[in-house]
Order: sequence, then structure tokens, then C-alpha cells
Amino acid sequence: MAVLGHLIDGNSRVYGIIADPIAQVRAPDAMNEIIAARKSNAVFVPFHVHAGDLSVFVAGLKAWRNLPGFTLTVPHKETARALCDRVGPMAAITGSVNVVRKGSDGAWEGETYDGLGFVSGLKSEGIDPAGASIYVQGAGGASKAIVAALADAGARRIAVANRSTIRATILIERLETVYPGRCVIAGPADLVGADIVINTTSLGLNENDPSPIDTSALHSRQIIAEVIMRPDTTALLEVAQARGCRVHKGVHMLTGQVREIANFLGI
Repeated sequence: MAVLGHLIDGNSRVYGIIADPIAQVRAPDAMNEIIAARKSNAVFVPFHVHAGDLSVFVAGLKAWRNLPGFTLTVPHKETARALCDRVGPMAAITGSVNVVRKGSDGAWEGETYDGLGFVSGLKSEGIDPAGASIYVQGAGGASKAIVAALADAGARRIAVANRSTIRATILIERLETVYPGRCVIAGPADLVGADIVINTTSLGLNENDPSPIDTSALHSRQIIAEVIMRPDTTALLEVAQARGCRVHKGVHMLTGQVREIANFLGI
């Protein structure tokens, strides 16, 4: 079977991304491009796994001898953290992982590149979060990594909004020990006053999803950013463009992190 111009044979390594839903993910395209560029004897594929089946699935992967690791996205990032034997520094801060590899002793080693990749994607488009006031919608796995990376990049103020205030508070308290004074619970004024507004939730994946934020508060001096990669332009970004905002698509986070993830996985 020929894939990306090279033969998949008995020596090929298999990598993948675990998600539910899976149709929206772009990681296979991006990672297979890197595999081809690096002339690695490997392939990167999608794994559609429901949340309740994750632990069983990941346990089975340990027996897959030519699978050195995998990546994860919604809704698995926090659950996967508990399945790791060891985690890196960003995963320890955020309590979530988006990439896992087998160590030399067979142990699962996890880390998260969501936040670092998101900040890298911003900078690649000429957007520097240093000194900025930022509004983040969501307090899940992606949000934790992004907020930590934004704080590390020197953001002046990061206001976190979430349907569950308790979850947002837990995130802020966790980051307060590492980045004191940077993160607060968001109020209406934070949305209006933000330089950058970021949706880190999954709202926008489906056509009939409600808006993750109050779009009537957006104005043309703001940058509105997404983590959702498909659709390429979400309903939120369409409204933001109509209101004169600069928009930043979710695909930039992917391009910002795939190379680092490939290095972590040994591709």
C-alpha cells in the first residue's frame, strides 16, 4: 500500500490522534506531511474513540509494539493525563495532555503542546500576546494549556469565562501558583476590553451550535481567535469579520504545534 509516496511495510511505525468526534481533525494531514518530509517509515491515522472507552483503548495500545505514541483532542485530554505514568512540565501545570509516547521502559509519557502551539501560531501571524489583555472562553483541557502558555508569554491580564464558574476558578487557582496575578474570573467588561478574544470550547464544530460568546460585545479593535479547525471559518469568526474584527483561525494552532509534537514522538 503506497501512502504519501512511500511504502507501508512490516517495519512501519503507526501513530494517530484519538478524538470524538473525529471528522474535524486535521492532524493526520499535517503529521503525514512531516512524515513525508522527514522520510520516516511511518503513518499517522485517526482513532475514533468514545470517552467511556478511552482507558481500555489506551491500555491496549501498550501491546501495539510498532506504535510509539499518539495524540489526543476533545474530549480526552484531561482523562488521558490520569492514564500517563509520567508527564512533562506543561502537563503538570494544566492537568491535561495532548500527546503521549512510550518511554524506553514502556511507560506512557505525556505532555501538552496545545498552549505552546497556540502562542506559536499567534506569533507566526504577527500577533504577540505579551502585554495584552486577553479574554478566554472555556476552562477545559485546551484552555488550561493556552492560558498557561499565554501567561508564560507575558500576557498582562487573562480573564477566563466558563459556564461552570467552579471549573474556571480551579484553573485560575492552579495557574496562580506558577503565574501569580495574571488570571482572573471574567466579567462582561473583560470581553469588551480585551485585545484578544479566544474561544477554546468545542462550540462551533456543528452548524447549529450556539455562539460560545456574546458577539454583540465585539468591536473592530479586537482579534478574535479560534481553536476549532473544521470548519475553517466558524460562525463566531464569520460574525467577528462582519463586525470588523481581525480573525485568527484554529489551523494556526495546529501548524504551531505539529513540529514540536513530531519531535516529541520521535517522528
